Amino acid sequence: MTELSSIEDRIAARYSDLSGQLQKAADYVAANPMDVASRSLRAVSSGSGLSPATYSRLARALGFDTYEEMRELCREAVGQHVPSFSEKAERLGDDGGTGKSVFQRQTEACIANIATLQAQVTEDKLTRAVEALARARNVVLFGAFGSTGIVEYLAYLANYCTSNWTLAGRMGASLGSALSVMNDKDVLFIVTKSPYARRAIIAAQMAQDLGATTIIITDSHSCPALKYADVPFIVPSESPQFFSSYTATLALLESLMAMLVACDPKGTSLRIRDVETRNSGLGEFWSE
Repeated sequence: MTELSSIEDRIAARYSDLSGQLQKAADYVAANPMDVASRSLRAVSSGSGLSPATYSRLARALGFDTYEEMRELCREAVGQHVPSFSEKAERLGDDGGTGKSVFQRQTEACIANIATLQAQVTEDKLTRAVEALARARNVVLFGAFGSTGIVEYLAYLANYCTSNWTLAGRMGASLGSALSVMNDKDVLFIVTKSPYARRAIIAAQMAQDLGATTIIITDSHSCPALKYADVPFIVPSESPQFFSSYTATLALLESLMAMLVACDPKGTSLRIRDVETRNSGLGEFWSE
């Protein structure tokens, strides 16, 4: 497991191993870093209905020597917070008497998600993901339910740039067959959001057991697949609608693809040019 740089990363990496009571405390810390950073342990305990001792045990379970060390990391998270956007996102469940349309509330949620993503994701984590993708023998993509179309779009972009990316679980490409030939030279890239696809979680575990690098994009520290992630991304997905928003996820995926192309711009350009030539020869696109 790589170095964990944020309180949410720490919680995500260890969440599935926590007891039920410690998971409740972790949920509270992840949802209320401002309270943990600025209020006393007694006040946090009172506000959450959990004992001070539970938070001390949580701190140790997350790898801190003391509760104060966990609190300090929460202070750093608060420093990265974007209050105006996040507060706006919290009010999107209803119009709050503002009379804003569904379109206005939805677009504001998307803007808030992207702003939060930008504030929270580190360049180091982006670089680690891109370096793993660049050196991989093969990259296997998997997404189910709402994430299916997202990974199909990523596969479409990737196939312009490289020939070693495979979309598993679609169009006759079995997820099991893709996993069967993976080793420590390969990458499994999963996108999964609540409710989490069972196959995504099991595939992440299998890939880790095979020594492959796992990149997981999800929406919460409680996602079970994060336990098996080498490079985890928790992407804001808030929406006033009944579904999760993928706007920030798309921004992350497109950024990763752009960074990957930038690793070898000349070689990638030649590959894209060749694909475009063959598409033209096949008459794939409309032209006057």
